[in-house]
Amino acid sequence: MSAQNEPVPKKDSTAFDASTFILDHIADSHEWHILTKKNGDEVAIYLPVILYSKEKGFNIFSSKKLADGKIYNGYKLQEAGDLKGKIFLTNEAGEIDEKKAPLDFSITKTVVGMLAAALIGLLLFISLGRSYKKTGISYPKGIQSFLEPAVLFVRDDIAIPNIGEHKYEKYMPYLLSVFFFILINNVMGLIPFPPPFGANVTGNIALTFVLAACTFFITQLSGNKTYWKHIFAAPGVPFWLLPIMIPVEIIGLFSKPFALMIRLFANITAGHIIVLSLICLIFIFGSVWVSPVSAFFVIFMDCLELLVAFLQAYIFTLLSSLFIGMAMPEEHH
Repeated sequence: MSAQNEPVPKKDSTAFDASTFILDHIADSHEWHILTKKNGDEVAIYLPVILYSKEKGFNIFSSKKLADGKIYNGYKLQEAGDLKGKIFLTNEAGEIDEKKAPLDFSITKTVVGMLAAALIGLLLFISLGRSYKKTGISYPKGIQSFLEPAVLFVRDDIAIPNIGEHKYEKYMPYLLSVFFFILINNVMGLIPFPPPFGANVTGNIALTFVLAACTFFITQLSGNKTYWKHIFAAPGVPFWLLPIMIPVEIIGLFSKPFALMIRLFANITAGHIIVLSLICLIFIFGSVWVSPVSAFFVIFMDCLELLVAFLQAYIFTLLSSLFIGMAMPEEHH
């Protein structure tokens, strides 16, 4: 048989796709995937879909109704391409209309992880408050011995040095909330199972954007006269340089929260990708002999990521307090 007539080998559709596996894990989703059976069936927790559109009004239903490309009440979940994970209205032919995207208030995987972290933080600090009510200010014991050093660390090593001893108190609720919210989410993301653990919450750029926006608005609302004067009429700068300096200073206002947003998002997402890539080596090589090496490096990376979890919470809180403190400079005469 000639080379032209030789059959072209078909690509194995069941081959393990590491990139899809990793991207599916770090991306947000309307379902919480648990496992895939040998026959291809998936075991998942289907989360509530909450949509609003002019055509359909409010709709609340399980995301299972949209699984596997199904259409429900005119809605369809895009399962591929740049718009993967988005829900759109469909036309009569069953094709999605990208111009008709409903308002999506769904409880996604990221939302579940975020609410779980908030609930854990709430329970911790309610318990801490009750403990202080019962025993008063005394040597820390129980949950106090864990939380009190962290609270004092945020106060003494972050808030007071950057904001000032006479101004820091009103910003402590925000700084403590941000520190523990990021820390709890980071640690929860390192625990693979069961739900709500394992979600890539702080690796979602929408969430880091909101956190950075909170710091931005608090900073600008705290700005005193000297702060705004340095932006729009910097002392000691020649008048002819102001048209150049003012835009630079305004760009600086937005570049600081942008750096906060990207730093947290990139570090946490990169950590998840590295750990998942090491796990995927077992399935890529298809050999049990790779598993000990892969497991060793996964454990090593998890220990490193635990350090990063604390470090990123610290850096975000530190820079937030620094930006707030810079908005309240003392006027020098």
